[in-house]
Amino acid sequence: MLTVSIVIPAWNEEERIADCLTNATRQTVMPHEVIVVDNRSTDATVDIVKQFMEEHPDAPVRLLHQDDEQGLIPTRNYGLNHATGDVLGRVDADCMLKPDWVEVVSGIFTEDPEAMGATGPVVYYDMPAKRVGLRGDDSVRRHMYRADGDQVLLFGSNMALRASAWRQIANEVCRDREDVMHEDIDVSLHLLGRSMKTVYCQRMICGISARRMDTSFTSFRNYMNRFRNTFAAHPDHWRKRKPEHTLYALYPWMHTLYPMYQRYLDRMDINPAERLWLKEQFDVARRDEQDETDADADGQPESGSNTLTLAGSDQ
Repeated sequence: MLTVSIVIPAWNEEERIADCLTNATRQTVMPHEVIVVDNRSTDATVDIVKQFMEEHPDAPVRLLHQDDEQGLIPTRNYGLNHATGDVLGRVDADCMLKPDWVEVVSGIFTEDPEAMGATGPVVYYDMPAKRVGLRGDDSVRRHMYRADGDQVLLFGSNMALRASAWRQIANEVCRDREDVMHEDIDVSLHLLGRSMKTVYCQRMICGISARRMDTSFTSFRNYMNRFRNTFAAHPDHWRKRKPEHTLYALYPWMHTLYPMYQRYLDRMDINPAERLWLKEQFDVARRDEQDETDADADGQPESGSNTLTLAGSDQ
């Protein structure tokens, strides 16, 4: 199977970066590497990553620094350019990958040699009704995140690129110095502009925060306008459906519910990111422990697997 690097741009992400790394390294198939690219963080992000690396020396976590320029795009590019896997995953620092994410992503590109980009649905781990939300997100992304007819658009919080495809577009993607575009859609359109295939997989699942809905309506509207701005910068591409219309309809409900649910989580002392894939992580840990027990019983030396032992939880 193809190897998968995971690139995580990070700026002041001390609240969730440890959970993000935990989920990225508690996988059914260990990633080739997990690259955190710090971009001038002023909080404890760097210290937390270093502590994670010290506590998990077998985890393939790397810490890089992109200090030349502030911004997501140059930080993302720096990480993708330094990644060495066959496939380059790209997620946010508050994302929680499903424990089979690496296995699924590797399978997508291994089984379909023409696939150059892949994406999937997301679940909001800090909102209630997660199963319903996942089904709804899947429906929206399958039917509305499309361009040029029926070509898949990638979602930056849950996307992967074949390394060879990234090398072809790395010097073409827009720098967006005015910060008015969706960088993930920009990447998608550059792939489509070279007639590269992008695919959607329902099993490629990632947990993300709904904190975007906790902003003012003006801020949210500016974020929605990035869809229009991105396609305006790529006049050769077009779309029939506009997902921002659905997001506008959801905004009042989610904007009201999000802070209420956060107060509930705080009152109950619940870390929703830690709990999201806990059962699946225990299953992975039990399987790995059983594999080691079976190997010892056969009189074979322990494998050099770099899977992690799951820490206990009182949740």
